[in-house]
This record gives sequence, C-alpha cells and structure tokens, in this order.
Amino acid sequence: MKLSEFELEVMTLFWKDKSSTAPEIHRKISKNKKVTYSTVKTIIDRLEQKSALKRVKNFGRTIVYSPAVKQEELRKPLIKKFIDKVFSGNPRLLINHLLEEDQLSKEDIEYLKTIINKKGK
Repeated sequence: MKLSEFELEVMTLFWKDKSSTAPEIHRKISKNKKVTYSTVKTIIDRLEQKSALKRVKNFGRTIVYSPAVKQEELRKPLIKKFIDKVFSGNPRLLINHLLEEDQLSKEDIEYLKTIINKKGK
C-alpha cells in the first residue's frame, strides 16, 4: 500500500489514538499546518478507499474511523522508500549517519552488534 506523506501523517494520528473522527483529526493537524477540513476529510476518504481505515461507529453524521492496518505492516516499505529517497538506496549511508551524528546510545550499538552477529551466522 502506497501512502502520501500527508496520508501517512493522518494514519499516524489514527494509530496513536486508535480511533477518531475527521473533525478531531483536522483539529490535531491544524495545530501544526494550515489545512482545510475538506482536505483532511478527502484524505480520510482516500485512506478508507485504500482499506487503511475502516468505519467503526456513526454518531449522526459524524463517523468514527479506526486503522484497518497495523503500523508495522507499512514500516518495511516506508523505510525502503526513505532509504531510497534520502540515502540513494544505500542503507550503509543511513547507518553511517546514525553513528556519526551520535544518535545511537551504547545500548543501541550493542543491539546492532547482536543483530549483525546473528545475521553473520
């Protein structure tokens, strides 16, 4: 399933809250960017068409949606897309960046060593 950056931003809010309405999502997104309610509703409708969201309840004309896919299901293709886009498809550049920018703790580095050792066997 391919999602635009804005669709992913909306999905992230649904994953965080478990379920929500279009007005609630619009309110949250509007805190960080200028976007109309109709744009948010269109994105939610698209996500429903893509089977990323499902309707769970109706309160009059207000619909409550919840995620139909788990965040983990989209993680692998999103990470690949990120590496392709930002690091020219080279995962080594990502690893190097994390190490050089001191973004990994000693625990993180030990964890990476464990994974590398398992892959090497």
